[in-house]
Amino acid sequence: MPGGRHVEAVTDARFDLAPGECLALVGESGCGKSVLASALLGLLPGNAETAGAARLADGLDLLAADERTLAKAVRGRRIGLVPQSPAAHLTPVRTVRAHLEETVRALAGVPQAARRKAALGKAALRKTALRKTALRKAAEAAAERAAFPASHLDHHPHQLSGGLAQRAATALALVGDAPLLLADEPTTGLDRDLVHRTVDELRAHTRDTGRALLMITHDLAAAERIADTVAVMYAGRIVELAPAEEFFGRPGPRHPYSRGLLDALPERAFAPIPGAPPELGALPSGCAFAARCRAADRVCRAERPVLTEGVACHHA
Repeated sequence: MPGGRHVEAVTDARFDLAPGECLALVGESGCGKSVLASALLGLLPGNAETAGAARLADGLDLLAADERTLAKAVRGRRIGLVPQSPAAHLTPVRTVRAHLEETVRALAGVPQAARRKAALGKAALRKTALRKTALRKAAEAAAERAAFPASHLDHHPHQLSGGLAQRAATALALVGDAPLLLADEPTTGLDRDLVHRTVDELRAHTRDTGRALLMITHDLAAAERIADTVAVMYAGRIVELAPAEEFFGRPGPRHPYSRGLLDALPERAFAPIPGAPPELGALPSGCAFAARCRAADRVCRAERPVLTEGVACHHA
């Protein structure tokens, strides 16, 4: 950072994600969820530094992989991404159909039609037409998987609502059927019916095909619908890691921050957590949540808890 300062955006993030499973990463804005996803795909800014390892099943360390490996063999093919701001990730001068056809051609093995038609014979022209038809149908099928309406396929990004842009991004991410899908706020801007449909499609993408899903979300109702495991982040650290059934049911969350997130839901206590998260550049020496926690004591303010048996809290 300017002036030689360092900010620990994500620290000691440790978890496993098996084929067919969904891990929901939840927490307030600014806690490091999207930074973690960017690190896995090599999309951090140039002044970022990483340490540790993030390994795929075949042993490839994503944090150590070079840009060529990430671009040619990882992004889209082994890890799909639903970005947090989909409209900003779509090329403004190209239609949704063009985005999908390009992605299908690159990831799904549908060949590109030959460009120099004048040099082709009739048989070759027929093959070219068939390839175009196959590409068009594959793009339309990809759109349907994400509930993107066929009537909007020829629209440009600026002609889409936030919800439609989100569904377009989801369709693009599903094309390659990657073994791991990172979905960063995939339900933002969607009404509840579309939230359910999107979440169910993502769930089917993992459960029915044996692929893994890391879903970053503020929507705890969506997380409850889809997750096998819940990881709660606060101030750059995972403070609780628990099976979804226990987290949303009984015995419930063990960390005071996790309980506060659930209590803030309208269908529960509808009680907000007082205060705001600390700045990552000015973290306290003890528990980062102590200033907002009713149970905090002298130990909490002096010693930083570590994640032990799924929770990082002195009183759990």
